[in-house]
Amino acid sequence: MSDRLAVLPQYLLPKQALTAFAGRVANARGGERTTRLIRWFVRRYQVNMAEAANPDIASYDTFNAFFTRALRDGVRPQADAALTCPVDGAISQFGHIAQDQIFQAKGHHYSTTALLGGDASLAAQFADGQFATIYLSPRDYHRIHMPCDGTLQRMIYVPGALFSVNPTTARGVPGLFARNERVVCVFDTAHGTMVLTLVGATVVGSMATSWHGVVNPPRRSEVTEWSYTGQQITLKQGEEMGRFLLGSTVVLLFPQHSMAFNPAWQPSKPVRLGEAMSTPR
Repeated sequence: MSDRLAVLPQYLLPKQALTAFAGRVANARGGERTTRLIRWFVRRYQVNMAEAANPDIASYDTFNAFFTRALRDGVRPQADAALTCPVDGAISQFGHIAQDQIFQAKGHHYSTTALLGGDASLAAQFADGQFATIYLSPRDYHRIHMPCDGTLQRMIYVPGALFSVNPTTARGVPGLFARNERVVCVFDTAHGTMVLTLVGATVVGSMATSWHGVVNPPRRSEVTEWSYTGQQITLKQGEEMGRFLLGSTVVLLFPQHSMAFNPAWQPSKPVRLGEAMSTPR
């Protein structure tokens, strides 16, 4: 079956309603029912609870508390690199931005302007720059950390669809990451302006940042922006910046000539929080 045929049912599913329902279930304090759900999830997706700061499944009062669990100290050491991987996951794609075109999958590109909610001035800063798209599977740790030191400038909520973001969907839905709901975070860094985008998906109940808290819901109908210029919200490399309440994808943008990717990186390769994303310092 072709990827386009495989994703056809997603066009027909009531994705907004399913996502709202999943969010309610994930936030419910269901006692033993919640514990059974978490135990099933751990078995189904082979979640490594030995890495969790709290490995006791029965102690989580909601599914979201489990899903956004913290890691034990020391299990994700930070590499000595100018840029480190911000999440656990798998590399979807990475590399050069061709003028304003980001490679999604074979036969599919999308523009930086579309990803950034139509902000052509912001997108122009990444002309011929670099990008990295990393997919977080259900089994992964779902907090997002800073790849380098950065001072927050803006946050932009962009409404959109809620397609799945798994590899099959990336191959089958044109412009996927510029179609789905997303939260665009803009930082000033030693490498120039950096964008770290949290991309929503089917049953991703919400996305949150460390400085704002839960961004969605509510799911707004238009692009919404928050400015942090002058507030000096600075996050250090490796510091938590956000989290997915049910998982998804991050897309990072860097300006031209600002970095060189780790030569060991390859599409589909599993990656871990804190490993070198760029060449050594």
